[in-house]
Amino acid sequence: MPKAELHIHIEGALEPELIFDRARRNGLTLPYADVDDLRGRYQFTDLQSFLDLYYTGMNVLRTPEDFTALTEEYLTRAARQGVRHAEIFFDPQAHTSRGVALETVLDGVEAALADSRRRFGVSTALIACFLRDRGPEEAERTLDELLAHKHRVIGVGLDSAELGHPPADFARVFSRARQEGLRLVAHAGEEGPAEYVWQALDVLGVDRVDHGIRAVEDTELVRRLARDRVPLTVCPLSNVRLRCVDSLSEHCLPRLADAGIPITINSDDPSYFGGYVGDNFAEIERELGFDTTALREFAVNSVEASFLPESERERLREQTATH
Repeated sequence: MPKAELHIHIEGALEPELIFDRARRNGLTLPYADVDDLRGRYQFTDLQSFLDLYYTGMNVLRTPEDFTALTEEYLTRAARQGVRHAEIFFDPQAHTSRGVALETVLDGVEAALADSRRRFGVSTALIACFLRDRGPEEAERTLDELLAHKHRVIGVGLDSAELGHPPADFARVFSRARQEGLRLVAHAGEEGPAEYVWQALDVLGVDRVDHGIRAVEDTELVRRLARDRVPLTVCPLSNVRLRCVDSLSEHCLPRLADAGIPITINSDDPSYFGGYVGDNFAEIERELGFDTTALREFAVNSVEASFLPESERERLREQTATH
């Protein structure tokens, strides 16, 4: 089924095999015996336990060619699972803080994105995310650096460790980004409370909310999201792997969808969480009983919630609705 993917961290598509390949190319020694040893450690107790492994893995990304290889692998896998448009997150601070220049990241990723529609059948856009646990002052400096490359990104986001780092802390940097014409998204209500979703909406002024599943705990918030047609980029397999929900069969996704919120289905960090976006669709069909009509609605929602120009949305909308 043709679809857009709106919540994918490119660093989270770093498969263990590519980690070892890039480590060899860059002369790095990994703290894992082999691919199976590394994959065996993908047993997370919470978001932070994942992030610790996640940042260790991305240390192998040093050159533009590393970022090109990573992005090409993602696009190849995503295209096989029906993705026709991808709005790809990347974390500038995760790289600049370890001495990898922003230009290195952008040059490498963009080499894979160039002509991606012809090569992979996927149109693309980039969204630069601020690491909330590094604070608003560093986010401001990161935005300053990004603005020199404003033509290369479509928007900004907010991710990383959520608890104790409310969206409201980043009001100024998001206001500046909005004034520069960038689109706005933010992770909220994954591990953090429903209040963080309110802040993402009313303080940051986001166009859509990433995750947002804890909105289900606030009846008035659910009404607000449905009334204003605020999209949520839900990542079911991620929510299970990070223990945000006990099992997929207990996920609040049906309640959110039944409330009339425009839900999209995404993979988040597919290498670490058990599957790409098509795998997420397959699992919610199996575990939650969504039929083809419901799955198609999620796919159509993903197109409507994208930042594509209207003419492009209409083209993809027709493909999805008639598939």
